[in-house]
Amino acid sequence: MRQSSVRREGADEHIPHPRELGWDDSLYENGTGGADGTGAESGTAGPRGPGDDGTPDGRGAGPGNSAGAGTGTGTGAPETHREGGAAPDGEGPAESGQDPDTQAAKTQHKAGRGKGGRGTASRRRARRGPWRILRWVAAGLALLLLGTAGAGYLYYRHLNGNIRSGDRSNGSTGLARPDANAAGQTPVNILLIGSDSRAKAENVKLGGSRDTAGNPPLADVQMLVHVSADRKNASVVSIPRDTRVDIPECKDTKTGKVYPATNAIINETLMRGGAGCTLSTWEKLTGVYIDHWMTIDFSGVVSMADAIGGVEVCVENNVWDRPLPGVPGGSGLKLTAGSHHVQGEQALQWLRTRHAFESDLGRARAQHMYMNSMIRELKSQNVFTDTMRLTGLAEAATNSLEVSEEIGTVKKLYDLAMQLKSVPTNRITMTTMPSDEDPENRNHLVPKEPDADKVWTMLREDVAFDSNGGKADARKSEKPAQPVSEDPAAAPAEIGVIVRNGTGSEQRSAVPRRAADIAQRLNGKGYTLAQADSTPSPQEKTTIAFPSADLEGDAQAVAKSLGIPLSSVRKSTDVSGVTLVVGADWRDGLSYPKESKPEAGGVPESADAINGSKKDACMPVYAPYRF
Repeated sequence: MRQSSVRREGADEHIPHPRELGWDDSLYENGTGGADGTGAESGTAGPRGPGDDGTPDGRGAGPGNSAGAGTGTGTGAPETHREGGAAPDGEGPAESGQDPDTQAAKTQHKAGRGKGGRGTASRRRARRGPWRILRWVAAGLALLLLGTAGAGYLYYRHLNGNIRSGDRSNGSTGLARPDANAAGQTPVNILLIGSDSRAKAENVKLGGSRDTAGNPPLADVQMLVHVSADRKNASVVSIPRDTRVDIPECKDTKTGKVYPATNAIINETLMRGGAGCTLSTWEKLTGVYIDHWMTIDFSGVVSMADAIGGVEVCVENNVWDRPLPGVPGGSGLKLTAGSHHVQGEQALQWLRTRHAFESDLGRARAQHMYMNSMIRELKSQNVFTDTMRLTGLAEAATNSLEVSEEIGTVKKLYDLAMQLKSVPTNRITMTTMPSDEDPENRNHLVPKEPDADKVWTMLREDVAFDSNGGKADARKSEKPAQPVSEDPAAAPAEIGVIVRNGTGSEQRSAVPRRAADIAQRLNGKGYTLAQADSTPSPQEKTTIAFPSADLEGDAQAVAKSLGIPLSSVRKSTDVSGVTLVVGADWRDGLSYPKESKPEAGGVPESADAINGSKKDACMPVYAPYRF
């Protein structure tokens, strides 16, 4: 006979509390016997007594319920299971032929146990096994989920900790975000900057001379990525590093040092307060508002190339970019003619090759081929559905990139990437700013006009560089109606207007008396307070600026009187009143010249456009660097 765990009269056995056995009362709150052996008051069905599943401990049912639940205080009995319903006192009827004395003894033993008898404890022991297993399984799953979530959160924090960020802009240009389209969308403009910094040992190893390790970084690669408002096309423009431009005053927010405005080659901008100064210079040159910047150094390029797994590039001839007599340096790139899969340091060599590709313009073209191939590779890998690939790229990207502060989190970078990934490759166009040799220094370049301005106009107007969008792009090229200020304009005679001459540029001197002529034109239209200002203000596009919302209506009225589009009217804290700057686009005439609307695919031939779907692009090699 199995030993009972219940303390009998006169015995020394310990009676374990149900909770010591792993019992969870909350699992049986309704319809079960209580801990003291009483039935549940509700009378609902509870777990079957041990006798019901064939155990020898008998049936533990209180009166009025044959399924193990009662309405009174029936106690459990040690007898075996019998046929028929429960007796009024909780016992089952005696089996046929059973000795009455035996029955009486069992009844006496039951009475002597009192509440909390063995039937209830046996029932609990029988049930604790499977329920304990379920609890273990549930606890294990909970720990697994919590562990996974915790690890994911820690990894997210780790990636965020990798990201370095800085100010979006370090110089004032007065540009504002473009107006949204009818769907509430605006274009996204991102400036990509390749730094030649040798501040890290890895960069010195990859980039050459240790003598320059402590020098301020230069922006050797600069590309503006423009993603259309509807996210259906993307246009990329590079500016060669030796292009001479006007650099605005910039402030290094880390040191507080202020760099005065100057005219110099564009790669110097990175050393004049960081990437924010490079962005400000681009805005001043192009008139395009730039939302974000990203920088990457030599070792970052290698890490990203490895994370991607490499890309296909092609050269028309054998190439070896090595030092030659009178031409020091070289990237070290050495490839035979044809297509090659490059990654790691070899990818960096491809991107840095200059002499073997004849010039900075050739290097820009090679970089565009690499980027197009990389985009096709990423799309073919479906990295956004491959957790391991995405994790590797995220680790490499957050370690390699420095970004402007407004996109300085993993979530914001991911959201940005999701916007970019939907653009098909045949709607991506890579270009280089049309350039001419600098008349003052044959080793430098200057923007080629009017081709360069046409490129900037297409970006400002959000017109696709490709023509693969068909009628949709033709409709989009039509400029949406500009919002009119709710602030009513004052009478013309009450509006003060400052007019400045901005018709000068690097290539052409300013038109004499241009500000005075336009001010006189305004006087004739009733704006008697308009006057010329001699402050030099060279800029490509004519603009009208106002300092506060209460003057917006006045500025728009001035624009309408001269035929200047409302898109050229903008708020700026750099002016103290309504200020008209006559740009290089308005060198003659007294009414603003009507602009021809740019068409999709109308990018100038001098911009050397390459479409993202072109897989057979191959770089020619400058003869001295062939082998």
